Amino acid sequence: MGDDRQSRTTAPAAAERARSVLIAAWSCAVTADGIREELVGAHTVTDDGRVLLHVPEDSALLAAALCAPRGEPSAVLEFADVAPVPVRNRIRARLRLAGWFSVQDGHLLLRPTRVVLRRPSGAVTVDPGEFAAAVPDPLAAAEARLLTHLADCHADAVERLTRLVDPGSLHGAVRVRPLAVDRHGLTLRIERVRADGDVRLPFHAPADDVAELTERMHVLLSRASAASCPRPLQRQRADRDG
Repeated sequence: MGDDRQSRTTAPAAAERARSVLIAAWSCAVTADGIREELVGAHTVTDDGRVLLHVPEDSALLAAALCAPRGEPSAVLEFADVAPVPVRNRIRARLRLAGWFSVQDGHLLLRPTRVVLRRPSGAVTVDPGEFAAAVPDPLAAAEARLLTHLADCHADAVERLTRLVDPGSLHGAVRVRPLAVDRHGLTLRIERVRADGDVRLPFHAPADDVAELTERMHVLLSRASAASCPRPLQRQRADRDG
């Protein structure tokens, strides 16, 4: 995936991004004591970033934790951040938590001692203390619904927003889709025949809820309406309509 210049604007810090991946993910892969299981809809997160896995009573992971010589076996949890809108290369990030399991009320509780967030731009190790103190993005839980609605019902608005993109980033573009949104801005995926690139449209101020996000999007669209249509998309539109 390309590294367009506009992708390096204001964005969540790594610890906040990691907590957002964790709260929005629906599934995870768990490895402990030589056992690996794929769990779906089985985890919740405490305020300080510990992960509680709701596993069946006959889970091999639970048995391993109960029978561990030291009482707390080491474990690794892996989460994938998947774009809700269909695009090529849908994995936006991967989160890996390593730590120790303990048993709490018949479930497994992971205390992360190592946190690694891997994005297309590279991997970053997040300090466990910063991870524990970080607050997930306030839009993380609603992001999938918001982006799907934008892509399915407002394709014209997405096209209009490309007027805010550097024309050089649109060279060779065949499709533009909303890839991500957070309190700091909207990210668009520019799909080309042989490569992709992402561009970020920052908001003028952070959005702390959906109502504020609506206002921030209206500001972006107003700015886009006042801008001229990029030539690459003018040609695409002419070819499509012709």
